[in-house]
Amino acid sequence: MKILAIGKNYVNEGEDKNEGKTGNQIIFSKPESSLTFNNQDVEYPSFTNDLRYEAELVVKIGKRGKDIKESEAAQFISEIGIGIDYTAKDVFDQSREGKGPWDLGKGFDGAAPLSTFKPVGAFPDLNNINFDLKINGEQRQLGNTKLMIYNFSEIISFVSKFMTLYPGDLIFTGTPAKGTGQIHKGDRLQASIEGETLLDFQMV
Repeated sequence: MKILAIGKNYVNEGEDKNEGKTGNQIIFSKPESSLTFNNQDVEYPSFTNDLRYEAELVVKIGKRGKDIKESEAAQFISEIGIGIDYTAKDVFDQSREGKGPWDLGKGFDGAAPLSTFKPVGAFPDLNNINFDLKINGEQRQLGNTKLMIYNFSEIISFVSKFMTLYPGDLIFTGTPAKGTGQIHKGDRLQASIEGETLLDFQMV
C-alpha cells in the first residue's frame, strides 16, 4: 500500500486557484507505519517541540491504474475519508536546510491519523465536499474541495504517470489554505466531512 500526499493544494475563498497551477504538483509519501486507525490516541513525538497539524481529505484507490486519463480518474476512487498530515516542523526544517529528505519530519509513527471511510457514491459532487477540523471543541480549519488547486482527478492522473496505483492506495489531497498550526500534548482533534465526525482522538 502506498500513502501519498500533496502539498500546497488549496486557495482561500476569492483567490484565483489557476495562478497556482504550474503543472508541478508537490507529491510526497508517508510510510504505512505512520498510520493510526480506529480513533486511537496518538503519542506526542519525543523528538520534536513543534508539531503541526493539517486536516486533509483522503481518497482510497479502488482499482489498478497506470497513465490514467483525467476524464476517467474519478472512477478509480472507491472511498473518501479524512486524516491529519502531521509535520514535526523543527525536524522538517532542519532537514530542508541541508536539502535533505522530508521523511523524518513527515513519516514518523503516528504522523497520519486516519478516519473510517465513506463510499465515494455518498458524495454527489467531488468538487463540492465540505470538511473541517476542531481542536478542543474550537474550529481551526474549514475546507471545501472547490478551493483545491488540483482536484482529485488531476492528482490521480498526474501521480499515475509516474507510478501504478493499486487498490488500497491512499492519497492525502491537501489542507485548507489557512488554519494550520501547532498541536500540543492533551489536545483533542475532531475531523468531520459534511458535518459528520469521522475522526476523534487525543494527543497523549
